[in-house]
Amino acid sequence: MEQLLINLVAGALGGNAVGKTAPSFDLGTLGNTVAGLVGGGVLGQLVPLVLPAIQASMASGNFSIGSVIANVVSGGAGGAILTAIIGAIKNRSA
Repeated sequence: MEQLLINLVAGALGGNAVGKTAPSFDLGTLGNTVAGLVGGGVLGQLVPLVLPAIQASMASGNFSIGSVIANVVSGGAGGAILTAIIGAIKNRSA
């Protein structure tokens, strides 16, 4: 459960970071946060499936700094990526 929470928070931060640094992808604070939450949650759950070592560490219950860093990076990246994609689509249609 901790990993999911880390993914969601990092995703929200990543979504807002992309929205503020790249105005062409900005969805507003609420839109950036929601897109970041979804992206962080989804990508944060997919990364452990791709990287078995991280998944094994999480499944065994070992709470290590490496797994926290992996969750922060994957959640932040997921939030940033989804926010950028949605922002690009929204701004292209406008």
